[in-house]
Amino acid sequence: MHNEASHHNKIDLDRIDIYAEPPKEEPARQYYFMAKCREWVREFERKNGRRPFAFTQTFGCQMNARDSEKLAGILENVGYALSETEGQADFVIYNTCTVRDNANQKVYGRLGELNGHKRRNPHMIIALCGCMMQEPAVIEKLQKSYSFVDLIFGTHNLFKFPELLYTVYEMKGMYTMEKRHSMEKRHSMVVDIWKDTDMIVEDLPIVRKYPFKSGINIMFGCNNFCSYCIVPYVRGQERSREPEDIIREIKQLVANGVVEVMLLGQNVNSYGKNLRQPMTFASLLKEVEKIEGLKRIRFMTSHPKDLSDELIDVMKHSTKICRHLHLPLQSGSTRILTRMNRRYTKEQYIDLALRIRREIPDIAITTDIIVGFPGETPEDLEETLDVVRTVKYDNAFTFIYSKRTGTPAASMEDQVPEEQVRQGFDRLLKLVQETAREQIAKYQNCVMEALIEEVNQNDAAMVTGRLSNNTIVHIPGDASMIGRLVQVSLDQCMGFYYLGHLVS
Repeated sequence: MHNEASHHNKIDLDRIDIYAEPPKEEPARQYYFMAKCREWVREFERKNGRRPFAFTQTFGCQMNARDSEKLAGILENVGYALSETEGQADFVIYNTCTVRDNANQKVYGRLGELNGHKRRNPHMIIALCGCMMQEPAVIEKLQKSYSFVDLIFGTHNLFKFPELLYTVYEMKGMYTMEKRHSMEKRHSMVVDIWKDTDMIVEDLPIVRKYPFKSGINIMFGCNNFCSYCIVPYVRGQERSREPEDIIREIKQLVANGVVEVMLLGQNVNSYGKNLRQPMTFASLLKEVEKIEGLKRIRFMTSHPKDLSDELIDVMKHSTKICRHLHLPLQSGSTRILTRMNRRYTKEQYIDLALRIRREIPDIAITTDIIVGFPGETPEDLEETLDVVRTVKYDNAFTFIYSKRTGTPAASMEDQVPEEQVRQGFDRLLKLVQETAREQIAKYQNCVMEALIEEVNQNDAAMVTGRLSNNTIVHIPGDASMIGRLVQVSLDQCMGFYYLGHLVS
């Protein structure tokens, strides 16, 4: 965890009058509650001779990871020490994902283990937030079977975390010796779920995982309603951040040593449509590119139906936008795409992908593909395989269709037999691996720029870097190289990554 959080942390909590009425406006209101929470933390320190430990665990996408950095920033501001393990933690928060049912099951499994830790440390606070919490059936189950959880909130009111944390402290009568014996009787769950919001609260503290790169939310929510996807129901409608706020945040990050940013949105191509002064995503990229000291720009995720010629042109002429585009296909069958509510055809997708390849020859295109969507026939699968052969993906994330309660696809009649799905998935995976190897091998013996991200986990004498096209390369080196952009020779293609050496 990189503890040099954003400049907003410099608000001095000790100068806030915690006995005054809480402010009504945000984020001043949340800083007021951070100051009040800090008093509880100091009381803990006096009683225990140490700071309390907090553990955050992220399930799901880059959006969730960015949200977790805000949670960690708030906890650190309040006075918690960030912990690497749940076992030693006094406060545990899971930021949940609900894209697939097995993500939910994983959280329930982890909660079962946490209950054991809590029995040994009854003062432990357990909190849950994120997409999974936006499902009413989940809240019902947690209240019934996991009543030891202290705090539950969703995706729309994450900014309210300090206020909710203070509510938990109040409810538990925390850290007050004479109340300890009655702790169990006082226990009840704080639940605060919003169905939707148009609010975006800026300037909360953040603790970043990496000192040299960072995700940046440029928008929240999704308006696409693909028939298999729960995201619009749990993340709400699209709302874009003001471009000035985004630019200001990136400039501050660059001043703190960041060289690469990833702009995040469920569908970045529809950025700016709901702003007071509408702005295209391509126009935002042009503004971000002007920031001095910023070396690399990435973004996730693009919806093919909204990817404009303007964006292709900006990417083509940019010196900072990375040569990588994630362009989810989901299915190569127009019939299935229609059932998925994707709003493009097989032919339109291929035309777009090949146009991008023509305009930007060195670009890597990656994708998402679902196998076994309701009604999919072997012929539909052949259409998908045909797109993979035509586009030649540099990598693909392949998924077996997972029924999500609450989505239109979950109630479709013609669910595909498991055996057929498994065979189709294996064929797709084999083909995707072949095309990816071919694409990646094209760069053997080239010299390219890599951002060194970490010491290699399997060999401490090596470091791991990432090329502009998102390919990984391992080279001899040490921790002093982390965060540097270096020229590397790609000596040996190992299928999905390279072994190479530093070119001085």
